[in-house]
Amino acid sequence: MFIIRLGYQLVNMKLEIFIKNFFNLITNLFVTFYIYIQAGQPPATYKGVFIMHDFNVEMNQYLTYCRTQKRLDGKTLKAYRIDLTQFGVSLAAAFPSLSSISELSPAILESYIATLHEQFKPKTVKRKLASLKAFFHYLDYRDRIVSNPYNKLHIKFREPVILPKTIPLPTIELLLSSIYHQYSYAATDFQRKNALRDAAVIELLFATGIRISELCSITPDDINLSNRTLLIFGKGSKERLLQIGNDDVVHTLLEYRKCYLPDIKR
Repeated sequence: MFIIRLGYQLVNMKLEIFIKNFFNLITNLFVTFYIYIQAGQPPATYKGVFIMHDFNVEMNQYLTYCRTQKRLDGKTLKAYRIDLTQFGVSLAAAFPSLSSISELSPAILESYIATLHEQFKPKTVKRKLASLKAFFHYLDYRDRIVSNPYNKLHIKFREPVILPKTIPLPTIELLLSSIYHQYSYAATDFQRKNALRDAAVIELLFATGIRISELCSITPDDINLSNRTLLIFGKGSKERLLQIGNDDVVHTLLEYRKCYLPDIKR
């Protein structure tokens, strides 16, 4: 009796999974057919519906693989989904005669790349192509396609060189003069200490070019004012030793250490 009941439950579970998958399939096909009908496409172009469904199935399986096997975070998965969905929609609209992903050719990909260049900046195009390349590599790895059309493409384009924005020298001078004015004419010791702290921070940033995160992680052992050196632990735990060559900066740091020495020793 127990075995019969267990078998009945298993049959019900498989039936429930089948019904759920079948319902999803019908829903996807209905939605895609509706889009084509609203767009006024003739019945001869309905093959694009099937490649769209085929593409969506493969995309969802790929995203599941990225989430469970490659352990990618949610933001990366979201970006992949947006890039791949855009490719699938464009594919179904531009090449409705396709009936399978295996029919994709390098010429079709080149046409899509040209479309991307018309809509987005080079940096965005590069990211979208990276998403597409990883997807096709997965399809090839899983034997979903006969050959990878991406392997026959030679994609290389220049990105415009964008120079980093710099703070104008008059702005820096105004900032430092304002801080030192607050330090010289502070009404209380508390205001004077705060102005000295601000001066030490700004002077060290401009004198060394370190990142704000690196500045916040400096310990008393990392800075040696006797030989004017600063040890920085950057990205990837990489060390670099910087030289502080400006006398005014060294003087400000000495004043800061003298003022905040009790706090530093805690």
